[in-house]
Parts: sequence; C-alpha cells; structure tokens
Amino acid sequence: MRAVIQRVRNADVVIDDKQTAKIGYGLLVLVSVEEADSKADVEWLSQKVVNMRIFDDKAGVMNLSLLDVAAELLIVSNFTLHASTKKGNRPTYQLAAKREISEPMYEALIAYIANTYSLDVKTGQFGADMKVSLTNDGPVTIIIDSKQRF
Repeated sequence: MRAVIQRVRNADVVIDDKQTAKIGYGLLVLVSVEEADSKADVEWLSQKVVNMRIFDDKAGVMNLSLLDVAAELLIVSNFTLHASTKKGNRPTYQLAAKREISEPMYEALIAYIANTYSLDVKTGQFGADMKVSLTNDGPVTIIIDSKQRF
C-alpha cells in the first residue's frame, strides 16, 4: 500500500457538487492498493498513519502524533499513487490493484484504524470522481510505501 500523508488545517471531499466529508486540523491520507498487499500491509500502514510524529509540540518541534493531538483523519482512495512513469509521458497503472482487491483493502484500512484506535475516520468514496480540497499545514507531506518497510 502506498500513502501520501498530508498535515492539513482543513480538507474536504466533494462528489457531484455535494460535500461528502470534511475535517479540520488533522491528516488527509491518499491511499493506493497494489495486488500483493495483505492484512499485514493494512496493519503496518494504519500504525504508521496514526503514530507518525508530524504535529508540533509546545516547542514547535514535530514530535506529536494524530493520537497525541486528537486531530481528525480523512482517508481517500487514489489508485494513481501506483503510477509508473518510466516510459513516455502517459503513466501506466499496472501495479494498482483491480477494484475487487483494492476496494476491500481500502475498507479494511478504514475499519482497522477506526476500530483499533477508536477514531471517527472520514472518507472519500471509493471509485468516485472526487474533488479534494485542502489547506496543507507546513507544508508537511510524507510519502510511505508498505513494500519499503523492510
């Protein structure tokens, strides 16, 4: 699984001109699933997202996690994170899992975080044409890949 984690002042998702999700101070996480991902990837990524120390402490040092500051969380599916741009100018998405694999994995990630950490996770809508707006705070943007954890 790949994720782009952004510390935000606010973020929202609009589908068909209707706001479907909104958060204030917290994290916007864009997530992509690849064919080889498993429950272990879900658990590892979940732990990383909620424990990533990218919020400022009283000294202004990024030393606190989402859990430490009671920040909000918005997770949005984004298969384009698995784009390959090695050849030409048109990305290919061969590493991105098909919907029948990626949607259950995306839902598993949301459920795992919500249940394990007792968080109210806001989400986009899998497969929808979404308009995602955010005010990046910092900016702080972290890219992680569960296949690069070893």
